[in-house]
Amino acid sequence: MSSNVVYAIVKAGGRQEKVAVGDVVVVDRLAAQAGSTIELTALLLVDGEKVTTDAKALAKVKVTAEVVRDEKGPKIDILKYKNKTGYRKRQGHRQKLTRLKVTGIS
Repeated sequence: MSSNVVYAIVKAGGRQEKVAVGDVVVVDRLAAQAGSTIELTALLLVDGEKVTTDAKALAKVKVTAEVVRDEKGPKIDILKYKNKTGYRKRQGHRQKLTRLKVTGIS
């Protein structure tokens, strides 16, 4: 494995994602327009052999990403059914998502 690998674990949309420069990640919908730049909160930074987890040092780390587009996730069908009682309930859901492209880790 190369020693100059740089990646970060960031908090985005209530989940944690492993990102490197050039990666495209899909997170929960963010209030940002397509083409705008946002900054993500870093929880861990790996720069070659050096691993940073200290909160004070991570406060200085900037992970920037560009909003590519808003999209919807796959359709999820929810069906509740109880035998012999005539109870049926059908519901659907599509999660609103945002696609991000990581532009820099500094």
